[in-house]
Amino acid sequence: MRAFLQKILSQPVIRLANKLSSRPDQKRVHKALTTLFNKIQNKPGNHGLIIDFDNTSKLVIFSDQHKGSRNFNDDFARSEKNYLAALNYYNQENYLYCNLGDSEELWKNTLTGVLKSNTATFDQEHLFSQRNAFIKVFGNHDLYWDNDPLAPLTLEKVYGQKIKIYEGVILRMVLKNTPLSIFLTHGHQGDLQSDGNWFSKWFVSTIWAPFQSYLRINPNTPAYNSQLKSEHNMMMYNWTAKQSNLVLITGHTHQPVFNSLTHLERLYMRLETARLNNNQQEIQQIEAELAAGKFSGETSPRLAYSKNTYFNTGCCCFSDGDITGIEIEGGKIRLIKWKSEENDHTKRIILEESNVEELLDSTNINQISK
Repeated sequence: MRAFLQKILSQPVIRLANKLSSRPDQKRVHKALTTLFNKIQNKPGNHGLIIDFDNTSKLVIFSDQHKGSRNFNDDFARSEKNYLAALNYYNQENYLYCNLGDSEELWKNTLTGVLKSNTATFDQEHLFSQRNAFIKVFGNHDLYWDNDPLAPLTLEKVYGQKIKIYEGVILRMVLKNTPLSIFLTHGHQGDLQSDGNWFSKWFVSTIWAPFQSYLRINPNTPAYNSQLKSEHNMMMYNWTAKQSNLVLITGHTHQPVFNSLTHLERLYMRLETARLNNNQQEIQQIEAELAAGKFSGETSPRLAYSKNTYFNTGCCCFSDGDITGIEIEGGKIRLIKWKSEENDHTKRIILEESNVEELLDSTNINQISK
């Protein structure tokens, strides 16, 4: 019976959930991002951090773990192993870790259940906080950390020390004698899903969570509602294109974006070039990645315009257990993936990479009009 219901109900209910739970509006998105960026610039510490960053600094950014209570609607359960392996690596390499929101899934789970079921991940994150190398940003599904008066006490109990919660972070860099700002925030700003929409939260917790648990499905793949996700990504890209010397990194959409292109778009561009050059080995490699299924269902519109100013971490709860994130280290910015191999080991894979200086160059070319 479960398999039959999966077949006939999954797609319609997923489409309904996406429609009800995510309604980004470009004017709202742009206004919210501008307001937050200015607040952090004018009063750092209240709403966000300003960090001076250079080529000796190391930063890794993960978002959207959606840690649950280890039931059948726990999207993070399959990814936990890869997440723990990644954090172990970055802690040993002395990276600063920015957790960019929706770390805990508190729309579908109780806080007690999430805390009890994820002690290993909280312990691993605590190793960063012990080095003063942990930044926690809230998203829409873990808004509790920002708006509940007991949240500071809970965070202190979980991590063994006081943890400040932020809405955003600004990295300040100087490249070629020119300042560059890299703005980090979850990316839910301006999305009616996240701005006090009680009905969306009720639908997710009361209707979607039990349904997902019963059918045992994980919708976190870029193939699901990629059109809407890409529209939201495009709105955030359009905001960066109006700025000067500014790059935006978000999460929220679960759709990896690098230099204003989704990873899928880059794969197809590489495939086209390989076919033109008759590079059979690369053709086979790219086609194998596409056939693997993780990106194969995505039919999103192109994000790229004239500027490489928008990035998205993807998420840490893909249905195959893979996780994606962003590294900034040694003058490079990278889109990375951690995945389990057949030998039960976890492997770090660089999906995309470019020089940070190229971000500065790209901010000085033609802007798109409002």
